Amino acid sequence: MVEEMLAAHSILVKVFLGFLVGGLLIPMMTANNPLGFRKASFIYTMIFQALATMIAFAGIVAVFTGDLGWSVTTIIMVVVWAVLMYIEIKKYKLIKIANLDNAEAHKLLKGAFLKISFVQILLVVVMIVLMVLKAKGVIAL
Repeated sequence: MVEEMLAAHSILVKVFLGFLVGGLLIPMMTANNPLGFRKASFIYTMIFQALATMIAFAGIVAVFTGDLGWSVTTIIMVVVWAVLMYIEIKKYKLIKIANLDNAEAHKLLKGAFLKISFVQILLVVVMIVLMVLKAKGVIAL
């Protein structure tokens, strides 16, 4: 049971990483459509939150059913999850309240969207590398 939950957790993380990379296309695909950018950002945020919540749920179920305990890496994962969710919610709220009719504001928000997405991808990749190194016994956390 624990192995299946950890496998599901791992697959969801990979899907999430692919989703984050795919999300980099949103500012490019909506370059001349500010309203489309806002709508696409909303859909992106909802899917982001759904995937992040599924990842967290699978991980927490694995921790409790497998008596894995709250190791340092598990705590780091929870903190990274909270930071990712906070950043995403703040990003969407900024896009939601912005005056996208202003071309400069639209351009600024597209740039911010890309920068924030790169930070989110970096956080997920660092967490994946950390867990791979832990699984291989290179680090002991």
